[in-house]
Amino acid sequence: MNCEILELSDVAEVFNGKTPSKAEQRSVGFPVLKIRDVDDSGTFIGRFSSFVEPALAAKHPTKQVNTGDTLILNAAHNAAYVGSKTFLASGRVQGALATGEWLVIRPNEKAAHPKYVFYWSQTSTAKKHIRNAVKGIHLYPKDVAAFPIQLPQLPEQKRIAAILERADRLRRTRRYARQLSDTFLQSVFIDMFAGKESREWAQETIEDLADDKPNAIRTGPFGSQLLHSEFVNEGVAVLGIDNAVQNCFAWAKPRFITTQKYAELKRYTVSPGDVLITLMGTCGRCAVVPDEIPLAINTKHLCCISLNQTRCLPTYLHGCFLNHPQVLKRLGISERGAVMPGLNMQLIKELAVTVPPLPLQQKFAAIVLRFEHLRAQQREAERQAEHLFQTLLHRAFNGSHEL
Repeated sequence: MNCEILELSDVAEVFNGKTPSKAEQRSVGFPVLKIRDVDDSGTFIGRFSSFVEPALAAKHPTKQVNTGDTLILNAAHNAAYVGSKTFLASGRVQGALATGEWLVIRPNEKAAHPKYVFYWSQTSTAKKHIRNAVKGIHLYPKDVAAFPIQLPQLPEQKRIAAILERADRLRRTRRYARQLSDTFLQSVFIDMFAGKESREWAQETIEDLADDKPNAIRTGPFGSQLLHSEFVNEGVAVLGIDNAVQNCFAWAKPRFITTQKYAELKRYTVSPGDVLITLMGTCGRCAVVPDEIPLAINTKHLCCISLNQTRCLPTYLHGCFLNHPQVLKRLGISERGAVMPGLNMQLIKELAVTVPPLPLQQKFAAIVLRFEHLRAQQREAERQAEHLFQTLLHRAFNGSHEL
């Protein structure tokens, strides 16, 4: 197959956008495309966050977005984020003024198919070039313009781009389906537990709902009780923030202590059905300990609650921490979802929650169980779609273009 290796500048213009000053920005007018207007998956969020006077945009016609432009995040507060967001322009963004946050690649369509260039920018090779080209916290057009790009004949570029577009559409559909399902449990919880009938239910503190045993609400060992130097490669597991930060239990970086050390710290043992809440880092994240948990303790960064499950189910309390409007208000949840600083075990003990009838809690727990099975299927479908896309991307740009 005939394939040339050219510099990007041979087949495309590469330039920065134009950022209007704060004084020039308006709430209505000519649209301005900012980084915040594109989500992390590279999709336009559907609305512009800023505008300028049409006369100002007219002074910079070459900075206005064309359908088929590839836009790359070229300026960030942290160098690691530069190049982390890319966007193939189309639809409503056509004609918008691109800010200087974007580096724009505008292909000459007689030589380079726009979607081929966009998918080339997604390859590991192109991303490596981008990382190496970052200077400070910026990408510069002249450096990107010098990137090498393999170009088969135009019909072959179009064929490759069409195959990758179908695979890309599949992975985006899978991702969108998962995102839609993210709000399902919240809606169910609000409908079941935050309606008018909830006003008739008693409110009790979490301390009152805890199991009748010593240390039913506890944090992990403090200070010299457990040192980093005492972690070993295998033994009794030690749970931390990373096991609950996703609002569901997940295994992360493994940490263990010896059985001898555990004998000193067994009062911090975590059991199936315990509710974990993060007290440091990203405070207020919550998870329920699964049934298959091995012998484990929690660190001081977590509050662990063992409940009296004849009165309050772990699944319900987990839902309260994530979804109940009164609980969120009492925890001081901000608009960005962060819990107030200073969350501690005493505040959790004193936190009052509504206690619905146990059969209703059990019904909700059954819904959650079925939903989690569906979520597992969605995650696997999304993983497979992503794997397919990455495999095709590699094969398309490995030099042979064998798709």
